Amino acid sequence: MIHVTINGKAIEIAEGSTILQAAKSAGIQIPTLCFLEKREPLGACRVCLVEVEGARTLVAACSTPCTEGQVVHVNSPKARAARKQVVELLLSEHDGDCQICERNEDCELRKLASDMGIRTVTFGGARAAPKRDASTPGLVRDNAKCIKCRRCVTVCNQVQGIGALFPQGRGFSTVIGPAFAGNLDGVTCVQCGQCAAVCPVGAITERSAIDDVWATLDDPAKTVIVQTAPAIRAALGEEFGYPPGTRVTGKMVSALRQMGFNAVFDTNFAADLTIMEEGTELLTRLKRALVDKDKTAALPMFTSCSPGWIQYAEYYYPNFLDHLSTCKSPQQMFGAVAKTFYAQKIGVKPEDLVVVSVMPCTAKKFEAQRPEMNSSGVRDVDYVLTTRELARMIRQANLAFAELPDGEMDAPLGLSTGAADIFANTGGVMEAALRTAYEIVTGRELPAENLHVKPIEGLEGIKEASVKIERTQPSWSFLEGVELKVAVSHGLGNTRRLLEKIRTGEVHYHFVEVMTCPGGCIGGGGQPRLTDDAVRLKRISAIYAEDESKKLRKSHDNPAIQDLYKEFLGRPNSHKVHGLLHTEYTKKERR
Repeated sequence: MIHVTINGKAIEIAEGSTILQAAKSAGIQIPTLCFLEKREPLGACRVCLVEVEGARTLVAACSTPCTEGQVVHVNSPKARAARKQVVELLLSEHDGDCQICERNEDCELRKLASDMGIRTVTFGGARAAPKRDASTPGLVRDNAKCIKCRRCVTVCNQVQGIGALFPQGRGFSTVIGPAFAGNLDGVTCVQCGQCAAVCPVGAITERSAIDDVWATLDDPAKTVIVQTAPAIRAALGEEFGYPPGTRVTGKMVSALRQMGFNAVFDTNFAADLTIMEEGTELLTRLKRALVDKDKTAALPMFTSCSPGWIQYAEYYYPNFLDHLSTCKSPQQMFGAVAKTFYAQKIGVKPEDLVVVSVMPCTAKKFEAQRPEMNSSGVRDVDYVLTTRELARMIRQANLAFAELPDGEMDAPLGLSTGAADIFANTGGVMEAALRTAYEIVTGRELPAENLHVKPIEGLEGIKEASVKIERTQPSWSFLEGVELKVAVSHGLGNTRRLLEKIRTGEVHYHFVEVMTCPGGCIGGGGQPRLTDDAVRLKRISAIYAEDESKKLRKSHDNPAIQDLYKEFLGRPNSHKVHGLLHTEYTKKERR
């Protein structure tokens, strides 16, 4: 440990810590625009300049290590003036359309300017050349708003390992974007939206479906229903001033109903359906491998809920495509069921039923447009909104969110179990699957405290667990004594490390969960900004609380799912089910 003094306050901090980290540990705020948690600091934005006694110049707090006896002044006249000038320079080339920019309420640059008392743009001169890239279904880039902080570069390259974005050129002419200043559709991009999640301004945002959804709601010829992903209920409140991790399920339902949706349903219903299909598929593959000695039974089986992960496998690991579960994601299962079973039930033609999804994920916008996702005969999911877009629509509807009563989801597609809630968390899909698969095989509950598989919870990048199967039901006797080995990864950089270990035979598993975004869906690219690990953990805790509050906590206990099979689907993994709820993916050439 070493000792430093910041703003007259004595601080003891671990050796190797930066001034920014030391200040944060003592509750001293230093502004920054380029810093990202757990990443090597760049010092690119220079907004965190501070004065260190004995130093020749001001230093960047994010990248300057603490030294024994160091004395730092965050708010000296010299430091304040320098930081203000840096922000004024950023504003001078930032063509932000601040009055109408969709980030005007949560723009970090605008907030800094306000906090620093900047009322006029002091410096004139050229501004960044405008270039708007709307070439992909999920994301929109606007170079004129870019402040070259490089957060998007960091998250795309270091966290996700994709490399779709790079700085190009020098000085004022620097452009952040795909190679050769091209568009996103010209490079390998999985549409995860983590770049949009960390952008401090409006340079990268989700592609909005708000106007389309309002137009559909205003069309009397259409029946418009909405499904809400489990991660939304633990994050939407942040857009309205609630602390991270506040569950606002009931208010969200009331808001959607007052906005004009004909029915408010839950993606959790389809998550329970996914577990029935995915669990059956896993057990079938195990039987083929262990009893039939079928060498084509691809193990480990990978989850297929996360569309960014699906694209990643198609581009980077096509040899693993046979290992993907053939199950569609809960979003797409819901759409397929809604436009067949539910449409028949209410007497509406599939083409007159509009399915809107509220998702924490920008890649879901891409997924809904995939050619594989029309098994109902029309597009299964019509429009996808992010959590942030839903919040904007609630404001546009002039709803006082905090004053709304708690509403209830509609039946039958709004009924779900706690197992479906935890789909939002890294490790949640795996835990939900184990709760059902173990009970099907043994007739007993999963032997885990409060049904939680602790080794696969939390924010460790790669997690693993094993469950020994004993005292099986007679029809599953071939699994007697088998130690079911599972693994979980979140964030594509972690996933690459895990896949390489599996590919080389260093590790062996039966079942693997992959989520594209850090923390899982609770940290998706469409969630309220800015998401760090502290926020992720609060959302994760809220999701587990939602699960534990439910009377039913295992997917196979959902009576609405049982009725769906009796009335419409038949049995899990049947021929009819495969035509409606399953699909396959093919190799894509990297660009």
